[in-house]
Amino acid sequence: MSLMVFLIGVFAVWQPDSFTWVGPHIPLLLGIIMFGMGMTLTVDDFKNIVRNPKGIFIGVFAQFLIMPLVAFFLVKAFNLPPEIAIGVILVGTCPGGTASNVIAYLAKGDVALSVSMSATSTILAPFVTPVLTYMLADAVIDVSVYSMMMSIVKMVLLPVLLGLSVHHFFEEFSQKINPFMPVLSSVTVVLTVGGVVALSAAKLLDVGLLMFVVVMCHNTFGLLLGYIMAKLFRLDEKRSRTVSIEVGMQNSGMAASLAVLYFDPIAAIPGAIFSVWHNVSGAVLANYFAKHTDEAEDNEIIDTGVKCI
Repeated sequence: MSLMVFLIGVFAVWQPDSFTWVGPHIPLLLGIIMFGMGMTLTVDDFKNIVRNPKGIFIGVFAQFLIMPLVAFFLVKAFNLPPEIAIGVILVGTCPGGTASNVIAYLAKGDVALSVSMSATSTILAPFVTPVLTYMLADAVIDVSVYSMMMSIVKMVLLPVLLGLSVHHFFEEFSQKINPFMPVLSSVTVVLTVGGVVALSAAKLLDVGLLMFVVVMCHNTFGLLLGYIMAKLFRLDEKRSRTVSIEVGMQNSGMAASLAVLYFDPIAAIPGAIFSVWHNVSGAVLANYFAKHTDEAEDNEIIDTGVKCI
């Protein structure tokens, strides 16, 4: 998936006209991705919020504290221009990414906690993301909180709830189409990245290397500080791994979509690069965690993951 996204990004820089048509449809593509996420959720995932409030509260709190603040400090440290700074801040204020659940499973983490954290941060996003963006970026660039809130409801919250409803009320139908949802989501992610890159291909050549460094720092600090915060609040190892992954992996597609809708297309570049990089770093971290899991803990976590999935 990461390789596909990277290759499409390169092709979109080389031949931007091939993907400029995607630009107006980016919000719709994000809605399809979020509908796919909703199709993987169940009512039990939300019941887990009640059963495990401490882990979810700590994780979501870390999500909306660490990543926005790291984004703000990176903007200041690299002295980024406003049109790029807003893109970095948007990545930081968005909820956890959909790929984090798979990475948490591969890392021998708590998959139930990962799913519940993703669902909770996504539901909170229409309210939290615009407010945080306004607080951190309004001095640099004008931010419309209400308009952004309504867009997130339409692009993210409603498709997730629709997917959840289809899964819950039309279980037989959902079982038939679920095998095709990962492919559909992958295609939409690839198209979204291609469209985002094509819209700002000329400027990407000037800022691409800088953005890659910023994105790497943002993601790395998120993974590291998420793990440290979980340990400070005395979460066990598998939950600490999960919080680390959830905090470090963002819904960068949402960030890119909001950037295209409300700001300069170049503001979508951090989200596009993050979409590639966090899957690579997440896979590397999952491999490291998996190799540092003893046999007893491994069996326990795999059982939990299978039940959740």
